[in-house]
Amino acid sequence: DEELSLVHDFQYIEVVKQAGHTDGDFPLAASYGLGTEDNPAFPNMHEATSLIVGGTLQAVDMVMSGQVRNAVNLAGGLHHGFRGRASGFCVYNDCSVAIAYLRKKYNARVLYIDTDAHHGDGVQWAFYDDPNVLTLSLHETGKYLFPGTGNFTERGDGQGYGYSVNIPLEAFTEDDSFLETYENILPTIARGFKPDIILTQNGCDAHAFDPLTHLSVSMKVYQEIPRLAKKMAEELCGGRIVATGGGGYDIWRVVPRAWALVWSEFSGQLLDRKIKIPEEWLERYQEESPVPLMPTLFDPIDMFPPIPRREEITIKNKKTVEKALLYCPKG
Repeated sequence: DEELSLVHDFQYIEVVKQAGHTDGDFPLAASYGLGTEDNPAFPNMHEATSLIVGGTLQAVDMVMSGQVRNAVNLAGGLHHGFRGRASGFCVYNDCSVAIAYLRKKYNARVLYIDTDAHHGDGVQWAFYDDPNVLTLSLHETGKYLFPGTGNFTERGDGQGYGYSVNIPLEAFTEDDSFLETYENILPTIARGFKPDIILTQNGCDAHAFDPLTHLSVSMKVYQEIPRLAKKMAEELCGGRIVATGGGGYDIWRVVPRAWALVWSEFSGQLLDRKIKIPEEWLERYQEESPVPLMPTLFDPIDMFPPIPRREEITIKNKKTVEKALLYCPKG
């Protein structure tokens, strides 16, 4: 509980414990965001969600101690959790706890990169006034999607002004515009900020198959995102980087492939774009899947028809990047 309390209120932690060990109604839970459709209470909730936080902290310690250059906790990435409230399928915010832990134990400057389709609101607000934590979130615009925040005008507060960077992407953004945006902004702010460690949230719900979001990227993006983040870590902070998972709601066609790519990039087991999914895996899970499983790791080039508004979307995303870069560190 000591590490959790770096970010979460004591009373909230106690309510999470009680909610996970209470049979029947627990009216108090609702005022803490628990017992809702997004965050239903379940047995041993505190124990299970604490383990996720512990996994990310273990990854942090291993990287900062020099045992490994990078580490991955795909169970993590629960970026919507707030100090005293659960939100968006997230109870405890392992990313925020890890950053607070890095600040307290190692006095580290932390660059947080969030490429989930949903804005990384919990992490942003936890460090909104801290100039030693730079949060970068590329997400679908809040005009159409939860949590409705993450406008480029959310830049930080006080000494932290300029250290919150948001790129709200237009709905139906495709690979080219997504990667152009990412590749233009990440090196610029990373070199300007000069982090001691990078923490990434690798939600894969920007994929065109995802049922909850409106972005239109292919599997190609989930190789390039960790590849550039790792490259920046090697250039700026001795390779120190911790990767977490995040959202992803096509659990059959997207999540296994996307996180296999994240894992491959950080483990150095680079995967060819022509690679096929093992037949044994397809045979094992096809009978459980409600949709046909993808036979290849990457999506075929012509799988998704071009979006008619492609040029307009690309132009709008470029303008968003220009505005987002106005006040943040640049190098």
